[in-house]
Amino acid sequence: MIRAILRFLGGIFTLIVTGALLVALIAGGVIWMYSRDLPDHEELARYTPKTISRVYSTEGNIIDEFAAERRLFIPAEDIPDLVKEAFISAEDKHFYTHKGYDPMGIASAVVDAAQGGRLRGASTITQQVMKNFLLSSDRSIERKMKEILLAARVEQALDKEKILELYLNEIFLGQNSYGVAAAAQTYFNKTLNELETGEAAYLAALPKAPSNYHPVREYDEAIGRRNYVLREMYQNGYINSVTYEEEREKPLLTVQNGDLPSFRRDLPPRDYFTDEIRRQLSDDFGEEEFFGGGLAIRASVDPELQPKAANSLRKALEDYDRGLGRWNGTGKTLPPETLEDEAGWREALANVSVARDVDLDGQWFPAVVLAVGDQSMRLGVEDIEGEVSVPREDISWMRGDFAANFERGDVVHVRRMTADSDGSFIRWTLRQIPKVQGAFVAMDVHTGRVLAMQGGFSYQDSELNRATQAKRQPGSAFKPFVYAAALDSGYTPATIVVDAPIEINTPGGVWRPKNASNKFYGPTPLRTGIERSRNLMTIRLAQEVGMDTVARYAEDFGVYDHLGHYLANALGSQETTLYKMVAAYSMFANGGERVEPSMVDRVQDRWGSTIYRHEDRTCPDCRVVSLDPGQGPRIVSKRQQAIDAITAYQLTSMMRGVVERGTAARTVGGAGLGVPVAGKTGTTNDAKDVWFIGFTSNIAAGCYIGYDQPRALGRGASGGGMCGPVFSRFMKEAVAKYGGGQFAVPPGGYFVKIDRYSGSRLANDASGDHVVAEYFREGEDPIFGVAAVIDGGFVMGANVPMFGRGESDDGAESKTVTTSTGKKVKIAPKASFGSLSSGGLY
Repeated sequence: MIRAILRFLGGIFTLIVTGALLVALIAGGVIWMYSRDLPDHEELARYTPKTISRVYSTEGNIIDEFAAERRLFIPAEDIPDLVKEAFISAEDKHFYTHKGYDPMGIASAVVDAAQGGRLRGASTITQQVMKNFLLSSDRSIERKMKEILLAARVEQALDKEKILELYLNEIFLGQNSYGVAAAAQTYFNKTLNELETGEAAYLAALPKAPSNYHPVREYDEAIGRRNYVLREMYQNGYINSVTYEEEREKPLLTVQNGDLPSFRRDLPPRDYFTDEIRRQLSDDFGEEEFFGGGLAIRASVDPELQPKAANSLRKALEDYDRGLGRWNGTGKTLPPETLEDEAGWREALANVSVARDVDLDGQWFPAVVLAVGDQSMRLGVEDIEGEVSVPREDISWMRGDFAANFERGDVVHVRRMTADSDGSFIRWTLRQIPKVQGAFVAMDVHTGRVLAMQGGFSYQDSELNRATQAKRQPGSAFKPFVYAAALDSGYTPATIVVDAPIEINTPGGVWRPKNASNKFYGPTPLRTGIERSRNLMTIRLAQEVGMDTVARYAEDFGVYDHLGHYLANALGSQETTLYKMVAAYSMFANGGERVEPSMVDRVQDRWGSTIYRHEDRTCPDCRVVSLDPGQGPRIVSKRQQAIDAITAYQLTSMMRGVVERGTAARTVGGAGLGVPVAGKTGTTNDAKDVWFIGFTSNIAAGCYIGYDQPRALGRGASGGGMCGPVFSRFMKEAVAKYGGGQFAVPPGGYFVKIDRYSGSRLANDASGDHVVAEYFREGEDPIFGVAAVIDGGFVMGANVPMFGRGESDDGAESKTVTTSTGKKVKIAPKASFGSLSSGGLY
């Protein structure tokens, strides 16, 4: 009997052992099968998450941020215990005690599923890290097995705090927020240390399904899930009963519901400057690194001058647009059903995509036309309580019938009109985004640091950056590079060049270029050719020097990658960008030193290491404890000379003449900037593009204005008249901040007074409007007067009518006539084939 019992027990034991071995073999086989192609969990130790790249002003303020995944990485030691405890309570209460997976949790999930309950994953935080980093999100036995195996391995390789760090920085929490730091900012506009208990609990409620617990659309569900997390925190001993009861009764106050200000409120709207930084650095570092590398970018923008540049350009564009008298509006209309009540039109207006970044003589607001009356219109304005009225007198500048321009439901822009004297409110006034566009750039002539950039009227209306992306004909603004080639080739500012008719055979027929005045001036000094922007002199000079030489200079200055060797290109007929032109003019201003324009001073990676620095000058005296009285630190430049320093000074002196008595004398020279200014106008054929680029001893700035699809700006449009005021308004502010002085005279030369009309040498004590002091190189023995005349090989015809000595060009550009109403107006001369076929007039 005993033997039988023993045999029975032995059989049972054998069966158990065999079964255990079989289970072990099966489990081992499963583990071996799923372990064969597991990802390398050691990658987690090298984890570098995608984090926000931020752009900072020179003052250290955040002015923009870029991210594919909006994440702020926070090390585990800097994450408050409250946040850790909230997530552990919500997701994995045994996190600190299990080995990567929770057998009891898995068993409980299996039982629930077997009883017909909801299938749940029972994943620990460690398993979620494996899923998020190394595996897919599909629901399968294979993925779950791999998840458990990896979790067990990772628990042996990494400590708990590192695993929690990975989880809390990677988890998606809705609203394009990845990680707890970004989510705290997105939902509550707080840092992690500033979160209250209920707020931390709400964030911990989100990993399950952020959209299911939206703080506005799913408010009740969000409150319920938050309170569940609070209860778990209380039961786990992380908070006391008093805190639990207080926090569960509080409402959920969030940015999304308008209860708290958004962190974005303190960020300026994205503009052309920061978007151009994005474009350039994405090319330099790659889009993946830029949008996910956590770069700290120190922009060169001057936060005081940038709005001045934007508004100076905007004013010119709006003045031109209103002068046309056409109403264009926004082209947007609200559906009639939304206009029945205030709540309806406000919600509809908020969703309309129109520019909201214009601040010209006050903030521009989107508005909707609610009613069109005989003498006024009734409008609803975004962010303004009630309704407003715009009187008929406000649109007296428009042509056509009042009522025909507007319909109920039209979306428009308005701003407050205020008194200049005391800023008191006068009335609401209609505004519109002009069809005409333009660009403005300003940079430090010594370093190439871009201080301001405006690529159009409104970035939100059009993201095309016309300063860097729009290629336009520079017209006569290109002429200084022709003159630079000539001065380096042995010519002087006093060299005489013939200003007379030219005929050139081209494949398109005979080209007869003309001056803007349609007159000829005979033998004329080089200086006058640039001051008065003489086309015929420039063509003869380019022919004499050689277009291959002119092209080499233009390419060396960075204006073009390749300039065609056509004489028309000497007048600026080949397209380039304003950005390149202003950088090239900077080299004239700084004595001929080469500069590379840059919108970024420095870039640091996520660890704080500098990976790019623009400044390449050194300061050997900056480490000296003290300097002698009156002595400043020496700044040593490593830059090469783009052109000879004397050539740069001669050109600068000649372009001062443009401002003081030439084509920019009225709008720039007469602006009273208080410091020496040099520059050059540019007006292309039919005034399709108008330019002015100028500089002081410290800052170069340039403007162009034209339609995106080039068409004539109309009679009377010119670079000096339209872009000159843009430059002057901005430069008044720039000079007030950065100052300016005399342009440095380089060594190796001497001054001689000449007659600027004839080029003849004058006595040292000569004075008068016709006298100018020219700078010549030592050892240079210039020939003065008409003894040696440059004609470019073109024959000067006989009996050519010439302008007399000192006769003004201005009278030839237009003539005054009396209209039938008795009003006097100026009209420009008619264009001809010669004027239409070349690049620039003046």
